[in-house]
Amino acid sequence: MSSLAARRRSPMAVLLVLLLGLMFTGTAYAALQPKAAPGTSAATVSQEDIEAGHQLFLGNCASCHGLNGEGVENVGPSLVGAGAAAVDFQVATGRMPLPAPGVQAARNISQVKFSEEQITQLAAYVDSLGPGPAVPDAEWIDPAQGDIAAGGAAYRTNCAMCHNSSGTGGALTRGKYAPTLRGVEPQHIYEAMLTGPQSMPVFNDNNLTPEEKRDIIAFLHYIEEGGNDYGGAGLGNLGPSGDALFVWTLGIGTMIAAAVWLGRKAA
Repeated sequence: MSSLAARRRSPMAVLLVLLLGLMFTGTAYAALQPKAAPGTSAATVSQEDIEAGHQLFLGNCASCHGLNGEGVENVGPSLVGAGAAAVDFQVATGRMPLPAPGVQAARNISQVKFSEEQITQLAAYVDSLGPGPAVPDAEWIDPAQGDIAAGGAAYRTNCAMCHNSSGTGGALTRGKYAPTLRGVEPQHIYEAMLTGPQSMPVFNDNNLTPEEKRDIIAFLHYIEEGGNDYGGAGLGNLGPSGDALFVWTLGIGTMIAAAVWLGRKAA
């Protein structure tokens, strides 16, 4: 009995208990953690693509983001860990390379500088600096596979306060704005949610699952095709603020006209 008690008090017994605890915790975490949506990253492209992307980076991005993507203070942030999705979103929408300093980089498809192949190469190089969010696979950006009702609920909870109930965008503070979501490619909507560009928060797969992101894309596709039109004048689909402005203007005009009419009648 005393021999058993001595073995229990042995330092080796404590180490064994700690080792078993760590093994159990690691196994449980690996089994229960949310699964990220599969996508395209530097792991699925060739070394030649990464090298080609490096040359593109040196010629077009290094002046702001550093020769090794480490960032330049007060000029451009570090891209280590930014991931392929962030590069695809920024470059394929014409936001980057930034033509001139400003409050916010604007979407400008006519200013896209690179081909799809070059964007893939540039994204592969940046992803090689440190793993980050991957470009989503086609199944996660297909509106036909999404649930419109669930997407509407998720959109109103997470997005409508900035992008408007109809996805037409809205003003933010200090000259910034939430851009319109009309006419935006589903892939870029997904990547924006995944990477949180500029003033937008990051909605990773723990905040919004890949299925929920796809549902939101389905909802935006639905309202872009007229799903929010219930008859009558659309008023630009600006939402409650536009409706209130219209009613206020009409009401003020009516009251002024009534006041003038009553004044003349009294005279």
